[in-house]
Amino acid sequence: MTLTSTRLMALALMGVLAACHAVRAPSPVPPLAHAVSPAPGIFSAGRIESTDLPVLRAAGIRSVIDLTPDAETPGFDEAAEMRAAGMAYANLPLSGPQDLTRSNVRRFAALLDAAPRPVLVHCASGNRVGAMAALHAAWERGLDAEQAIEIGKAWGLKGLEHEVRARLRAEGTP
Repeated sequence: MTLTSTRLMALALMGVLAACHAVRAPSPVPPLAHAVSPAPGIFSAGRIESTDLPVLRAAGIRSVIDLTPDAETPGFDEAAEMRAAGMAYANLPLSGPQDLTRSNVRRFAALLDAAPRPVLVHCASGNRVGAMAALHAAWERGLDAEQAIEIGKAWGLKGLEHEVRARLRAEGTP
């Protein structure tokens, strides 16, 4: 092989590798209450309603993880509506700080790992979503408390920050 043909093959191979590893542009954040995109293919938001289905479809959402108990949304059968719209649906009902447990953090992570992307994770305001993300970052990924809190805030952590910090201190998270 000549030097020129070797260079051409190398360039062609680099082009193939670049195409294989190309990163798609991130989807825009759907116009939902408190919506953010903390990671590619993941959206966190506040409460959703039946009238949000067109927004979810337009955003290409393939699955929904709901962190609210059914009692928070009487009259809205979210599971039935999401499934009828062709989206995967999972529910991990978190009523408040008492539900910020290691067991629920593990369930949260398992649901998130199994969810087809793009996925929407929501509660009433995004606060519980952020709390779970922060606790997961500390307890399961071994990040220190400040790093975990920053991740939680990127996911929507607000009012539960004090509770998350208390749990991290109780567990000895630096």
